[in-house]
Amino acid sequence: MKPDLFKAPDYYNIDDLLTEEHKLIRTAARDWVKRDVSPIIEKYAQKAEFPTQIINGLAEIGAFGSYIPEEYGGAGLDQISYGLLMQEIERGDSGVRSTASVQSSLVMYPVFNYGTEVQRKKYLPKLASGEWMGCFGLTEPNHGSNPGGMETNFKDKGDHYLLNGAKMWISNAPFAQVAVVWAKNEEGRIHGLIVERGMEGFSTPETHNKWSLRASATGELIFDNVKVPKENLLPNKSGLGAPLGCLDSARYGIAWGAIGAAMDCYDTALRYVKERKQFGKPIGQFQLQQKKLAEMITEITKAQLLAWRLGTLKNDDKATSAQISMAKRNNVEMAIKIAREARQMLGGMGITGEYSIMRHMMNLESVITYEGTHDIHLLITGLDITGLNAFK
Repeated sequence: MKPDLFKAPDYYNIDDLLTEEHKLIRTAARDWVKRDVSPIIEKYAQKAEFPTQIINGLAEIGAFGSYIPEEYGGAGLDQISYGLLMQEIERGDSGVRSTASVQSSLVMYPVFNYGTEVQRKKYLPKLASGEWMGCFGLTEPNHGSNPGGMETNFKDKGDHYLLNGAKMWISNAPFAQVAVVWAKNEEGRIHGLIVERGMEGFSTPETHNKWSLRASATGELIFDNVKVPKENLLPNKSGLGAPLGCLDSARYGIAWGAIGAAMDCYDTALRYVKERKQFGKPIGQFQLQQKKLAEMITEITKAQLLAWRLGTLKNDDKATSAQISMAKRNNVEMAIKIAREARQMLGGMGITGEYSIMRHMMNLESVITYEGTHDIHLLITGLDITGLNAFK
């Protein structure tokens, strides 16, 4: 395994906008990725297996519920700290960042914001420590970009709810102890339910044969007359806005995370073109290679500034869903273009596991689709600026 020589680009001195705490948190995460992720991730991606041994490390660097208050086991950090954590983790691998994003934004976030105090105390400390892992059940076989059409439902049976339906493309599903599941009640209103592994009729078959996010565990959630205790209903928010609020937090993390993948591809390509010689000189001396690198660092810098500004808005509770959509769409598109360009710069070596680029490129094909597809986010921006709904 080649040593991890990653050096993060900061062309506009964006570090000057960060606090010392931000930089310490980032350094701890970066060091952890270099030590515990980079040496093993290619092997696990080739095997299509999630490295469960890194869960404790993710918890130790604060990647699970970083912005959840300390009284519930979280780190009590701000939104920029959360973004920087996602950036560094996705620099290692998008699948590992997905695991952390789901745990933080799609499981701990709704329990903290929509749950009862009893639910917070029961679930959040164990999720923050990594003792329990969670997953988020929204997407269905027939309902992806239109989650409001979900068919999963629950009925009131007096002393419990009876849950039926199915969810798919669920990160962490194969090993999660708890699932935050979105389903319709008998009136058609969407609610969140906490479903625990071991409940009769609840199964989580794993999804195989993926060419993307191979080091991430993906599966389905199957509910066959699952009896869910009434105290497992998240009572403080219902309707489609409840799961979409979770997705806003996850999309924000992705906007930062994609920068990490892009930086890794850029840094790899930059080092390679300085070392690789053709026609008697380093290929980095050729104009086309310099053009590609100059465009990469420009786009990364723009994405860094976009994410930082969004982080300040999030800290002030001023970030809108549409602003988050713009950052997710822009930064993921930026990252996937850089990954594709960097792959070409490495020639045939770019497709091998000796370098991270091809793995990033395949992973980003999922990232550009999940948590709202690229086109859906364009339409969200379009709706916001015109006031005209293209979804109807």
